[in-house]
Amino acid sequence: MHRIRGRKALVAALAGSAAATTALSFAPVATAATPEAAPTKSRAIADKMIKSDAQFECFSHIVERESSWDHTAQNASSGAYGLVQALPATKMATAGSDWRTNPKTQIEWGLDYMKERYGSACDAWSFWQANNWY
Repeated sequence: MHRIRGRKALVAALAGSAAATTALSFAPVATAATPEAAPTKSRAIADKMIKSDAQFECFSHIVERESSWDHTAQNASSGAYGLVQALPATKMATAGSDWRTNPKTQIEWGLDYMKERYGSACDAWSFWQANNWY
């Protein structure tokens, strides 16, 4: 078994798989009116904002672990909030006043934070892997 790298390769591999095609055809479809739509929408926004496949994958790994792509996720003990679990959450206001409700604002802030603190999303992901936080 080989590892598929890159989101385009993964989509192509899934599209060519009979089992995946069958599974995908029966998967529930999330709409904007359902809570399940939020993670899908957030991922799509990040996909448009992040041009590099590698950087998207690194960003995605972090967000999946921090918030499961839920832009309203809040850590009950620390108060960290959003896709990238900003602490304090109000730091995201530097990217926009709609930081509580807009995944795009949270993604913009998160990417800027990762670039400033670590150099890139992949450098942040490397740190996360070594420390289980970033």
